[in-house]
Amino acid sequence: MPPHYLLALTPLFFASFAQAIDCDNATDQSTMNQCAAQQYKAADKELNTLYQQITTRLKDDPEAKKLLVGAQRSWIAFRDAECTFSASGVAGGSVYPLIYSNCTTELTKRRVEAFKTYLKCQEGDLSCPVPEA
Repeated sequence: MPPHYLLALTPLFFASFAQAIDCDNATDQSTMNQCAAQQYKAADKELNTLYQQITTRLKDDPEAKKLLVGAQRSWIAFRDAECTFSASGVAGGSVYPLIYSNCTTELTKRRVEAFKTYLKCQEGDLSCPVPEA
């Protein structure tokens, strides 16, 4: 087959990759795993946005910023260890990525809520480590 024919057919080979995954109607394990990974990615993106907002507010307090960085690193280690344990019953199975991603998504959403609480601190709230904007 001449090369220009192959070039013309290239879009057909990649058409299936361009289609969005229909997570609401996922019926096979691979698709469910991909959807769970997408949900985690969205939660992690929101968490990172909030983390950046908090670090911006802590720019004048390097000690508090250092404590936040340490806490976040420890939290990530906890999240990963907890979810590895949580999914260990299905380790090696095709459902493992789904169970692991669901766990990381849930814990990340909880951390998002904690960060949102930090960002809503009122002036004078001595229990809040993040100053008002």
